[in-house]
Amino acid sequence: MSEQNALRFSLSSHPVALGFFLGFRLAALLTYVFGLIFTNNFVLIFVIVVLLLAADFWNTKNVTGRLLVGLRWWNESSPNGDSVWVFESADPQRQINGTDSRFFWTVLYSTPVVWGLLAFLALINFELIWLSLVVIAVILSTTNAMAFTRCDRFGKASGIANSVFARSSRGLFQRFAGGMVSRVYGGFAN
Repeated sequence: MSEQNALRFSLSSHPVALGFFLGFRLAALLTYVFGLIFTNNFVLIFVIVVLLLAADFWNTKNVTGRLLVGLRWWNESSPNGDSVWVFESADPQRQINGTDSRFFWTVLYSTPVVWGLLAFLALINFELIWLSLVVIAVILSTTNAMAFTRCDRFGKASGIANSVFARSSRGLFQRFAGGMVSRVYGGFAN
């Protein structure tokens, strides 16, 4: 493998952003795994992991994606109350560091898979209380993966993932989640 194609941290154009990107994800995973081994204090592990997941979600969405691959996304409400997803891509002429891009896409897509495997293990072991935490992790990491895939207009991400996002964004999950949010917040409006 050539020096230019190597997956080495030292070749990154933004090593601090890449460090936080990897750090938050690894810290959440390791806290969950070692929390299961060393303690049964669900509340402590739940709070720490959710805080790490939230920090990772925000950092990936607002900082890391923009710096490493030139992509950003957000969700806003239209005047008529509909949810509108906004996707932003950097100028296609901008040079993206290959190491940054490979780290970003590899970790972005592998994290939901790892959390999915942990969800499967929690389900098999009938650890349903821990499953709730893993489901939160799966949802947050998958949302970031799908949104970044969607805002990648210039082909850095897989076209298959893009079509999966398009189907799922109109699917059952969106109707269910949208219905739940409108019921929760609709009850406060009355």
